[in-house]
Amino acid sequence: MSARADSVAETGSRILDAALVHFAQDPVDRIRLEEIARTAGVTVPTIVRRFGGKAGVIVALVERELALLAARRTAHADDPVEVVLRDLVEHYERYGVLILKVYAEAPLIEGLAEVAAHARSYHVAWCRETFARRIAGNPAVHARRLAATIAVCDATTWRILRHDGGLDPDEVRAALRELLEPIVAG
Repeated sequence: MSARADSVAETGSRILDAALVHFAQDPVDRIRLEEIARTAGVTVPTIVRRFGGKAGVIVALVERELALLAARRTAHADDPVEVVLRDLVEHYERYGVLILKVYAEAPLIEGLAEVAAHARSYHVAWCRETFARRIAGNPAVHARRLAATIAVCDATTWRILRHDGGLDPDEVRAALRELLEPIVAG
């Protein structure tokens, strides 16, 4: 890569990192390009040129984070259930609140609803790939157990256990394992 291309990529990463800081702190309707620019050390026109505006930045941010999530989850798909759950809980500890925020605020940002739908589809596909072969039963039972597994592994379940239930991450992992044991073999 040329020095110019490296600089452009690094600037884009700084903008998205700054957007992540603001997205984590503020409701999406209160995020301003001026704040993102200040945090990233760039100008608003640089952000507009690169991403087209606030919606473009937020969508690009969520797409970047989804790609990182997919790479990490795919790396552990064939591991024992305990390892899969450890990675899942670690991921939700870092991103769970943001994932739920994306779903809640998706209607407010043009293009975000489509990315959120893609993320949900990814979650379903990941659960199928990771757990389908570990689930026994005739087709109807298998489909029901797979749907239950998708629900158990969802960010909303993590939030209920962690925030509503007051469990620490190790207890969340144990609770998820207990919920999955009757469904998943091994």
